[in-house]
Amino acid sequence: MADLQPWAVALLAVAGTLVGLYLLWRVVLLLAPGWYRSMIQDNSVSVDDFVGGPPNGTSAFKSWLLNKFNVGSRVAKKEGYPLKTEDSDKVPGLKVTSRNENGGASAGKAAKPPVIVGTIRMGFGHHRIAYAATSWGLGGMVKDRETWFHDFLNIDSEEAQMIKDTDKLYSKGSRLASELGGVVEKFWGSLTKSGDEDSLRVTYQFSEHMKPLINGLDKNSPIIASHSMVACAAVAAGFNNVINLVIDNHAQWFVVVPGALNLVQGPSNYHSFLKMGVPEKDLALAGHWIPRDLVEGIPDACARRISRRRSGKPLRIIVPVGGAGAQRKFIVNLVGALSDLVKEGKVQLFLNAADHEHMKEAFVGALESNGVEYDKVTDMKGVRAFQKKMLTGEPSKNATLFTYDDYFTAVATTDILCNVADVLACKPSELAFYPIPKLMIRRVGDHEAYSALRASELGDGTLEVREVPLAVKYVNLFLSTNLLEAMCKSIENNNKIGLYDGCKNAMKLALERAEQMK
Repeated sequence: MADLQPWAVALLAVAGTLVGLYLLWRVVLLLAPGWYRSMIQDNSVSVDDFVGGPPNGTSAFKSWLLNKFNVGSRVAKKEGYPLKTEDSDKVPGLKVTSRNENGGASAGKAAKPPVIVGTIRMGFGHHRIAYAATSWGLGGMVKDRETWFHDFLNIDSEEAQMIKDTDKLYSKGSRLASELGGVVEKFWGSLTKSGDEDSLRVTYQFSEHMKPLINGLDKNSPIIASHSMVACAAVAAGFNNVINLVIDNHAQWFVVVPGALNLVQGPSNYHSFLKMGVPEKDLALAGHWIPRDLVEGIPDACARRISRRRSGKPLRIIVPVGGAGAQRKFIVNLVGALSDLVKEGKVQLFLNAADHEHMKEAFVGALESNGVEYDKVTDMKGVRAFQKKMLTGEPSKNATLFTYDDYFTAVATTDILCNVADVLACKPSELAFYPIPKLMIRRVGDHEAYSALRASELGDGTLEVREVPLAVKYVNLFLSTNLLEAMCKSIENNNKIGLYDGCKNAMKLALERAEQMK
């Protein structure tokens, strides 16, 4: 060694380090299956049986390590928290669950078990789908049971805080990807579409810790879940009638649940899940997750849009912001690019800043810097009054900003206004499935691209538009061609074959299964 040149010594050191790391990795791969088996030994459901077999060493280590990041050495609790129900102050007839801080008997002891619609307030999409499902239960389908809205984050607890911490990371990632673009956006996009078997293993393992959030409910209750984590927790807790409403149009393992009936919105997703190996008995095609008022209002809404276009009235575009508050840069630039059309009276903008202060400020800045006058709506009463006026009249100004302090009104505003708007300009999230002509603007995660593709193929939306000039071009097409009318005709035809009846079908299946399981 003394005779070796310094570069040779350095080379040997590097080689020795690499060999050592390789040997260490091989040892880890030998040990990882044991760590994994220890992690899942108390699980109520076998994810491995569902996905086709146990993981290899690399997957076992990945699943074990990610679970460590999620929960550390925490031991999952099992006993459910005492729950209570109260009448919703937002939706007549709906019961909302929360933790009963005084203890006592848990909720769910009514004469006939209620229909539970379970969700997690992570972004707007899962909540939007959950409220869509409850609308069918409250609309006459559930005649001898109550309909309960069960949000995991409404159960004040250590487990709910764990979910909130996870959601903060996701929301921050979405905003950074949207604002920075480039390599960051590509990396984030790849993460959002790479849901392999290990992603389900990790999701389910985390859900084992969430059982206290649902164990206080009657196990005989049908569960309709708008978040896979709710469905996983329900199955783990021993519920037998669990319906999982699968999101998106891109098949990934973590959005389906072993032991649940997984309902999908479109045939390509159904085919893809079958190809992946999801058992046929655990999968069904249902249709899109749409609230009852929107579905039942399709004929009148389409007729209004066509009449407005033929008579040359302004094009009404609703622009909502998602729950993560991403897309600020794109949306602000779009508002600026449309400002001349707004001032000319050719376009009316309904801007839903939701409960995001930074988006409210961004919208105000964009409108004022471009000299666009606007009105502001700040509560549910104002939204309802505005919607009623739009059925037969016009807004006092061509731009209206909707901004709120509360979460529910922020989510509900888009649903309430869709039937009086002509075009919905949104990222291809759950709104890509809505029965309204859609301008699909820049996605936040790559998984969303497939939802825009479905909208385009169904004829009720555009392909994804990633640049503002192209979005403006589409707006001009809506103004100058029969594109809007063609989309309305597609919506009417889709409605005739029940394409938008997903939540209706989910409620029907949950009730039928409940009767069969008596």
